[in-house]
Amino acid sequence: MKFDAPTRTVFYTVEKTIKQYRKMSQKNISAVVSDITIDQALLLIILEEHPGYSQKEIGGILFREDASITRMISLMVRNGLLKKGTHPEDKRRSSLQITKKGQEYIALLIPVIGRNRALALHSIDKREVSMVEEVLRKVIRNCSGRESS
Repeated sequence: MKFDAPTRTVFYTVEKTIKQYRKMSQKNISAVVSDITIDQALLLIILEEHPGYSQKEIGGILFREDASITRMISLMVRNGLLKKGTHPEDKRRSSLQITKKGQEYIALLIPVIGRNRALALHSIDKREVSMVEEVLRKVIRNCSGRESS
């Protein structure tokens, strides 16, 4: 069996694509809001869509470990983007709320994120996007040992 060099695999191309997209996205986000990262912006947007999500749930969506999410949230609290309180139903959990400053950032970031996506997918039709998503979901299932996702 021939073994391809790592740089000649689909996994290398996927990783390079993600890194290039994140680099372009961060540059465009920083041009509008200079003191926020992509992951912090995504956290704000996720929390806006799902106000009751826990740190663990947000970490799962962002593919971040608990300690990393904790640090990110602490920084966002210090920067005035989030408020952290006690969960009303479970005193062991924290409750996260987006501040007025966080809401202002979301309003500025949504159009930038839309433009980033449009730029990245320029000249790629919906059928091609669907095909790539389908293939990647199969790879995820193959790697996770699950039959469906």
